[in-house]
Amino acid sequence: MTRPTRQRERTTETEGTEEQEGVHECPECHSDNLVKSTDRGELVCDDCGLVVQDEKIDPGPEWRAFNHQERQQKSRVGAPTTKTMHDKGLTTTIDWNDKDAYGRSISSKKRSQMHRLRKWQERIRTKDAGERNLQFALSEIDRMASALGVPRSVREVASVIYRRALKEDLIRGRSIEGVATASLYAACRKEGIPRSLEEISEVSRVERKEIGRTYRYISQELALEMRPVDPKKYVPRFCSELSLSEEVQSKANEIIETTAEEGLLSGKSPTGYAAAAIYAASLLCNEKKTQREVADVAQVTEVTIRNRYQEQIEAMGIHG
Repeated sequence: MTRPTRQRERTTETEGTEEQEGVHECPECHSDNLVKSTDRGELVCDDCGLVVQDEKIDPGPEWRAFNHQERQQKSRVGAPTTKTMHDKGLTTTIDWNDKDAYGRSISSKKRSQMHRLRKWQERIRTKDAGERNLQFALSEIDRMASALGVPRSVREVASVIYRRALKEDLIRGRSIEGVATASLYAACRKEGIPRSLEEISEVSRVERKEIGRTYRYISQELALEMRPVDPKKYVPRFCSELSLSEEVQSKANEIIETTAEEGLLSGKSPTGYAAAAIYAASLLCNEKKTQREVADVAQVTEVTIRNRYQEQIEAMGIHG
């Protein structure tokens, strides 16, 4: 066989392999319902049963586990990297249990040695003041996020925003707590988690005015695209804290939608707007709550609720 012929065959095989790797439909019935068989390493059409691809390489581990405990015991890798830790979780952790790999207690000499190793490990985790400040800021974000009950994804986003602010040198002249709190508030806005500035300031060690000022500054400097908060996102939580029914919740959402279409929402606080809609809905559904009760839950004043309530019922054509 001549050399050009061999080269053509090799090219054809490579092209065929590349085509197989990108298979998205069955060549027989043109169905896209393809199922991977992990035990046999095959790609099978679930409609006609054709083996589209065989001898697939399994990128997973060579062991099998049937529950979370087995998976943890057999796994030979650590936790994934995370932005919520100053060293991204790539540090070495020395366990505080003075036991060896077999669970037996170690001698007093080894215990003293392990104590010294732990102490120096904690010291060398941060090499300079910048890393110590970053460690403090990320721990503050984690503390406030836990107090607010926000998901893990928000903590990751807040840590990324803080790291960006640190890289752009936006923290100079501002408190670490203030920038950390503003980063968490920005992350809540970005992830669509309804948390007001008042709720954020309650768990922070910084005043509300400073948080708002710092938030506006970093969002402008980092070009964070923030959409206005939808008042409907506050309705489920407020209704739950007031022990109101699903009927009131649906009516409040209807009031918000109808009145927002007429432009009443523009320039108004979303928490106050949602609170007024809930108050109006509770009256319409005969589950009356006082303005004080709704104001306490929404952390707004009774005057705000009265003003928004009057505007909403007039827009709805309801005469109270």
